[in-house]
Parts: sequence; C-alpha cells; structure tokens
Amino acid sequence: MNSRKVKLAVSMSPALVEKIKAVVLRGRARSVSAYVEHAVAAQLAAEADFDGLNEQALAETGGPPTRTESMRARKTLRRKAA
Repeated sequence: MNSRKVKLAVSMSPALVEKIKAVVLRGRARSVSAYVEHAVAAQLAAEADFDGLNEQALAETGGPPTRTESMRARKTLRRKAA
C-alpha cells in the first residue's frame, strides 16, 4: 500500500471492532487500521476479479442478454418459484 495515508472515520458494529482488536492482539495484523486497509483492498480486488470474469463470460456468450432473453428468463424463474 501507498505510504501516504488519509485519516478516515467509519462506523461499524462493536462486535466487529472487538474481533479486529483480537486479531491485532494475536499479532495477525499490525493495527486496526492495517487490518481494515487490508480488508478493503481484498474486497476491491475481489470485485475487480468478478467484473473481469463477468466481462469475459459476456464476451464468450455473445454479450448481455437481449430484452427478449431477459423476459423469458424472468418468466421461467417466476414459474419455478411458484
């Protein structure tokens, strides 16, 4: 990560904060901030991977579904849900 940091205030449940602090106390993260920064970076990477896989799948299957294909899929899903 970049050595220049920006201070940011976030809100999260006390239970999550306690779990993060426990990780820090066990030495698995340098600090709460380091843990949160790593978690955010991991989430962003996962989303980028998903976006790439989605784009690849669309390219391999001829692009996004047409309006007719979408309507047909919705109708099928409604029948299966009933």
